[in-house]
Amino acid sequence: MTVMQTSPLTIEAPVDVCAAPPPPHPRPDGQDSYTISEVVALTGLTAHTLRWYERIGLLDHVDRSHTGQRRYCNRDLDWLDFVTKLRLTGMPVADMVRYAELAREGESTFGERRELLESTRRDVQARIAELNGTLAVLNRKIQYYSV
Repeated sequence: MTVMQTSPLTIEAPVDVCAAPPPPHPRPDGQDSYTISEVVALTGLTAHTLRWYERIGLLDHVDRSHTGQRRYCNRDLDWLDFVTKLRLTGMPVADMVRYAELAREGESTFGERRELLESTRRDVQARIAELNGTLAVLNRKIQYYSV
């Protein structure tokens, strides 16, 4: 589906709205404390996954209310967004946990963190090249059947 977007200062340009990722769920203005169910709604992760991330050290210590209920903050949500992106890259969970440990150690670990990310980037680039080759084969077959 293509939608034409216009602005008084720009020329009409088609925008493929199906290609764009959905907009992130907005965080309530001024809020910096979330229950686990609110984080589930904001991130799409399950409560089980959130507790597992905390248990394995992928998510740093989460504050608790006076009743023991987990209370996440915006910094936790930012971290979860990053972790979700790392998961999409195919980075092994062990490497993600190592990255989290290094991040907690501070700036002295920038080099090692960069190496982890560069290695992951190489893997992603190789997967993209492989998928582009696969896409080319599909396009040729579709073109063949379209004639």
